[in-house]
Amino acid sequence: MDQELSRCKQAVSACLDTVLDEFGSNSVADGMRYATQGGKRLRAYLVMESAALHGIADATSVWAAASIEAMHAYSLVHDDLPAMDDDDLRRGQPTVHRKWDEATAILVGDALQTLSFDLLTRPEFDVSDQARIALLRSLAQASGVQGMVLGQAQDIAAETAERPLTLTEITALQRNKTGALIEWSAQAGAVMAGRDTTHLGNFARALGLAFQIQDDILDVEGDVSKIGKAVGKDADAGKATFVSLLGLAGAKSRAASLVEEAKDALEPYGETAGPLRDLAAFVISRDT
Repeated sequence: MDQELSRCKQAVSACLDTVLDEFGSNSVADGMRYATQGGKRLRAYLVMESAALHGIADATSVWAAASIEAMHAYSLVHDDLPAMDDDDLRRGQPTVHRKWDEATAILVGDALQTLSFDLLTRPEFDVSDQARIALLRSLAQASGVQGMVLGQAQDIAAETAERPLTLTEITALQRNKTGALIEWSAQAGAVMAGRDTTHLGNFARALGLAFQIQDDILDVEGDVSKIGKAVGKDADAGKATFVSLLGLAGAKSRAASLVEEAKDALEPYGETAGPLRDLAAFVISRDT
């Protein structure tokens, strides 16, 4: 799995570097480069593997993979701001607002969000007009007030709520905040090929929840030197998480069950979906 993720990282990083070089050097462009470095590239890998599953070449799918990584980077830059989670570290490095300042971080996030859509309009992204429009529209929905932004708003509201969130409520929150972009990524290949997205959608919904549960587990028992950001913040803030609601053993059991659910959703693809099944297992075995 590490080798496959590394191959994807190299392709996406090269694509982003080429595009970001067009912007020269200034505080915003330099911040964009900084914010897009590192990370697991899990969303990008989902894009490229779901595309390969439908016969789409890497040279084409890498543009959609770079797009989702730019969108994800924007969300992290803004999520780290003092008005949001107020984090000092991201991927083992100072967050953008700590390395520069808050105003620059806001602009870097804004620019990365618009870059995400720009990448899907590039002529090198050789898909049909119908597929391009579908990807643009669904990305706007997944990242906006119907998806990720809604999830972030729900997360902020939960901090001042009179009672902790229930398991049903936190599941809905995380499906928006984290799951929406994972679902877009996993379905992107089918959209590029003009194929049905149902099975990949089912796969992604289970995978996204498993991913978030593992994040909650790592916030309890993770190593900050490996994770690259502060741990224990959720417990300190008294926030409801899958661990606080299910217990550590219960959360691990639920994550494992979701991984099996994700794998089962790929059954119609047979052995060709092997890399995606491996990714599902990786999601709950990772320590970062």
